[in-house]
Amino acid sequence: MSQEVSFSNKRPAVSGGHSVHPEHLAIEELDRKLIVALERDCRRSNRELAVELRVSPSTVITHVKNLEAAGLVKGYAAILDHQKLGYELTAVVEVIVSKGKLLEMEREIAKVPGVCAVYDVTGATDGIVIGKFRDREELSRFAKSLLAMPFVERTNTHIVLTTVKEDFRLPP
Repeated sequence: MSQEVSFSNKRPAVSGGHSVHPEHLAIEELDRKLIVALERDCRRSNRELAVELRVSPSTVITHVKNLEAAGLVKGYAAILDHQKLGYELTAVVEVIVSKGKLLEMEREIAKVPGVCAVYDVTGATDGIVIGKFRDREELSRFAKSLLAMPFVERTNTHIVLTTVKEDFRLPP
């Protein structure tokens, strides 16, 4: 098992002859296992991770620092139950923006409290916004604030009735 982390901007072609996006980093198997372990529980000590991965704690420390430096690990966060925190509503909002102003609008929308995700998408709409709100009044203020933004032409808001799955961790 290699003790060295090697990140590169070049990866071999995947099956079917399609090449992998050049911004994707090639990582070794130990790093993949470490990422899975951190996604499962990032509160574990380096020693506990080392025992699970059968490497030394110093190897774990080095690899975690390299994953952070490469931007693969952006931070560490708890998985919260938003409903128990009082956020009763989840909204998925389609946004149509005037031509040429999409990125500016998405950056502004991303700053609004309650916004969890902003996506630039293909299709009939320009962007998708996911937000969490305490009640209908808060959602109403949000929807009206979107429409008051310059260059927002139209929105279409969907209220989530049941959350079947909401987990952005990658599978092992």
